[in-house]
Amino acid sequence: MKDDLRRDPRKEWIARNRLHPDHQRVLAELGQLERGAASAEWLGPNGLTRRDPHAVGFIGPNGLKRIDRSGAQQAATASDTRQRGAAVDTRQSINIETPAFVVAVVPDMSGGRLSSQDRDVLGLARQLADADPARPGAVLAVLFGEHKEDSLGEAGIDRLLHLEGDEFAGYAPEARLAALMAVEREWAPRHWLLPDSALGGADLGRRLAARIGERPATGVWQLNVNESAATGNAGSSQGWQCLARGAAGTRDILRPLPRVVLALAECAEPVYETRHAARRVELSEALPETLGRITDMGAVAVDPAGVALAEAEFILSAGNGVKDWEGYHRAAEVLQATKGASRVAVDDGFMPRDRQVGATGTWVTARVYVAVGISGAIQHLQGIQNCDKVVAINFDGGCDMVKRADLAVLGDSSQILDALVALVERYRQQQQESRDAA
Repeated sequence: MKDDLRRDPRKEWIARNRLHPDHQRVLAELGQLERGAASAEWLGPNGLTRRDPHAVGFIGPNGLKRIDRSGAQQAATASDTRQRGAAVDTRQSINIETPAFVVAVVPDMSGGRLSSQDRDVLGLARQLADADPARPGAVLAVLFGEHKEDSLGEAGIDRLLHLEGDEFAGYAPEARLAALMAVEREWAPRHWLLPDSALGGADLGRRLAARIGERPATGVWQLNVNESAATGNAGSSQGWQCLARGAAGTRDILRPLPRVVLALAECAEPVYETRHAARRVELSEALPETLGRITDMGAVAVDPAGVALAEAEFILSAGNGVKDWEGYHRAAEVLQATKGASRVAVDDGFMPRDRQVGATGTWVTARVYVAVGISGAIQHLQGIQNCDKVVAINFDGGCDMVKRADLAVLGDSSQILDALVALVERYRQQQQESRDAA
């Protein structure tokens, strides 16, 4: 009788009560803490980000746990962490002198900077490189053309191969493929990771797989350890399986991890807590001359007004605080920004319904999101939580949008937009005069 398991009703009640102070401890005792408190978000099988609302929150001033569904609290916490890190950087520095193997990553570098998907792919590469602590690998990043990043080591890069030249400018898959084949011959990476995106990674990754004779895994969004094959071989390819999305996004396919992987966004957590060397390396052999059969004619001019909000990279969004709508529309045209709006502006008839941003409108992933006269309702903050940079123009310095923003400009929105338009026009005129003089 002493060996019989006895139920503890109080512990079971605490395990069901997520707001109880001993909730996490009791879960650990009962063996139910499978995902852990850190996994507040994960990618569901349908490609949607799932969030545990009980795991995301903070302790309020009255000692009660407040649940943050907008993403503003996480953004504020990350901002505070960056500000503290500017003074004292507590991240661990890692320098791998003699790596056991190499994992090569070819980021898209849209606009000369790492995109959020690039950072996710680098996080996936770190999972493979750090799988066996006794025999760590190195993440080799191959960059083409000019870039504006000054924190590549903070993204998890151990070795950096930067290839510059006119032959790599624009859409040049043949020249880039020749360079990747030189990397293949010199370092023989255990895995090649590229973003499965329309910005170039999807096309280049498939070309590389065909050239080296590998069957790539496309649409990868998760890696799993194959327990039956990983015994004593944790860092090898046989110890991993990948979950890929197929059949037009309606089915998940589980297969052994191949050498060439094309990964989707949110495939892994980006690197935050460590800083790597990002040591520059060079190819020992000269790149062969390639006969280009494709000519890049440059980017096609696109009317920003015709770009869907979900695909726009630069959005100028207006809210209830905008009084000069003619000035707002002129600013959007001069800045070549896609127009957005809050729900209040749409309900008042100033903007069409398809321009509404937020949980009740369109979720946006812009690189730059400028909120003009928007106070920052929860639904609106939810819709912009995946934007890289948020700029707020507002009178109220204590509104939620200002707290969420990376940069806030306090003042009259009409005057600020007029000054911004005048500054941009003067800059373009100076650029034109310098070109005419040359």
